[in-house]
Amino acid sequence: MLWLHRGIQLLIAASLLFLSCSVHALQGSSLADDIIFGLNSATDCASCHSLLLTFKATAALGDQALIDSLKGICKRLKLQDSDVCDGVFESVGPLLAHDLRSISPFGQTSTKFCTAMLGVCQEPPVNNYTVPFPRSAPKTSKALKSSGKPPFQVVHFSDIHIDREYSVGSEANCSKPLCCRDFSDQTEPTTIPAGPHGDHACDTPHNLVDSIVKAIEATNNTFSIFTGDIVDGAIWLVNQEGVTADIDLFGEDFRMALKNPVYPALGNHESFPVNCFPRMTTEVHANDSQWVFDTSSAQWLPWIGEAAANQIIHHSGSYSLLVPNTTLRIVSINSGFWYKMNLWLYDSDDQQPDPNGILAFLVSQLQLAEDLGQRCWIIAHMPPGGGDVLLDQSNYFAQVIQRYRNTIAGQFYGHTHADEFQLAYSNYSDQKKDTATSMAFIAPALTPRSGNPAFKVYDVDPDTYEVMDSKTYSTDLSHPEYQVDPVWEMVYSARTLYGSLLPGGLDPSASLSPSFWHQVTELFETDNKAFRTFQHLKRRTSGGDCSSLEDDSEAFVECKRRSICQLRAQRSEDNCADVRRGWFWESDDPMNAEPSTLEHDCEGVGAGSIIKQMVWGEKMDESTERLLRMQLNDIIMSAQEAHGILPGTFDDRQAVLGLLLERINVLT
Repeated sequence: MLWLHRGIQLLIAASLLFLSCSVHALQGSSLADDIIFGLNSATDCASCHSLLLTFKATAALGDQALIDSLKGICKRLKLQDSDVCDGVFESVGPLLAHDLRSISPFGQTSTKFCTAMLGVCQEPPVNNYTVPFPRSAPKTSKALKSSGKPPFQVVHFSDIHIDREYSVGSEANCSKPLCCRDFSDQTEPTTIPAGPHGDHACDTPHNLVDSIVKAIEATNNTFSIFTGDIVDGAIWLVNQEGVTADIDLFGEDFRMALKNPVYPALGNHESFPVNCFPRMTTEVHANDSQWVFDTSSAQWLPWIGEAAANQIIHHSGSYSLLVPNTTLRIVSINSGFWYKMNLWLYDSDDQQPDPNGILAFLVSQLQLAEDLGQRCWIIAHMPPGGGDVLLDQSNYFAQVIQRYRNTIAGQFYGHTHADEFQLAYSNYSDQKKDTATSMAFIAPALTPRSGNPAFKVYDVDPDTYEVMDSKTYSTDLSHPEYQVDPVWEMVYSARTLYGSLLPGGLDPSASLSPSFWHQVTELFETDNKAFRTFQHLKRRTSGGDCSSLEDDSEAFVECKRRSICQLRAQRSEDNCADVRRGWFWESDDPMNAEPSTLEHDCEGVGAGSIIKQMVWGEKMDESTERLLRMQLNDIIMSAQEAHGILPGTFDDRQAVLGLLLERINVLT
């Protein structure tokens, strides 16, 4: 039956391609016209699928045909500087071509692809899957009791994005997605010189790294957790050699400066192409990221020990360890296999519930902790409830959280570059303090690119391993002495700030529990001042995502509703992020303001953001269309000739179709 279903898909796809091409051929059209038509009309889900069909025909002519076409569009429309267009699509182009050749343009995978890359499709419903557990939850759970001992301190830092090419005195107001480098095509006089300790248009210079490690060391911590993203945001220049060097240098810098261990997690930037980790089911490329795991294992071994370092190698970057002299188990998982911008997740029409066994590994370690009477912290880069997480994997992760909620003492993430949190519930249809079962702390970023650099310090109960207080420390780029010697100061204590605002306050012996944080979200619903304070602290640079709106306006009410909804949604299907046009889009519409920073801050300006610009940017005038058509025709004709296809005739469409049918790997 599966073979028959795939055969029908293939016939439909082939028929539609032939029909589309025939109509355009009768009008004197070409594949270049189809591409331009598709870009101009991809405003909904159906037209996005049609655009994929056209790109699929281009990819059938080979990787370079698609790469050169995308590069040409990017440069002709002046979406980015030429070197950025070239670097981005030379990097991910072969992977995009592989995806397009491997899937039906009208299947569920293509719909997910359209959601991720263009935001024009509604998410497909979650595929039913029940996560297998070794044992059912115990009927009675062990009562947690604190003896009242003084808490110990743990530092949580994230998204450092160290720029090894940062150049003091270079242009901090450049035309690139990332500045403060000596770019060869930047020939104009410098208008804003890059300071020694960084700028908001740039990633973290080494001088700032030195300041960060001194600030962390000054906290008297027992250990630190790092939730990923070492590599800088100049992703059009990223390569395997550079990522390897960055991981190595991060380990050396922090081991030399910190006396206590750091327990890291892999970020989406710790790969090449950026964001992309292949699945084991992609047989030819299954080991393409093994160098990332091997490098991380070697660098992190002095911190995490031999057993955990060996797990990184064999579990796609995930590991587990027992913190010395405690009964706290830390499980670090590679969440990149759930990230919508991981293009390796779109090379099969088979829906795979647990790519690379990340969930299975997590379950095994949580079961081990439960059996031994340990408590667990889960650390990873990407919060599981974000709008950039695949719904299936977020749903399955939520099942794990509910099964082991009595073992999990905390969750810790980065990725959003924001100081925020996410709540998990036993019943998402009945969200209240009594159904809030788990709490995810999300650390702000250390790169100045998304606000003032900041990190968190947790006061942790030594008996229950629950967080008693969360304190955020930051340094202010606008301070007159910042470029000389950054000053790190505590911005706020969550216990002091929010605990004092709750009705009845917070009992001195109570932790910052999921119930506490749900009550904080209820406070935001009724107290606009408290909500605006949270929003300001979230980004550390302005009044917050809803700051330009009046309290009594409909737009503010809707903006606040979405913001609170996102705090209450560690399961992404319950997140209120809009997956349509504005989802990852920089927009003047305040309704879309909340998620607009995600792509720029975390993915960087990559293939996804540029393809969005191709479709949602200014429409082409006749002159631009004519020049682009000529350029694409040259690319496509050259590729056709390489395959022995005579260009410029009606038969060229039939030949491309035949080639396409030969190269749809997943349907053969």
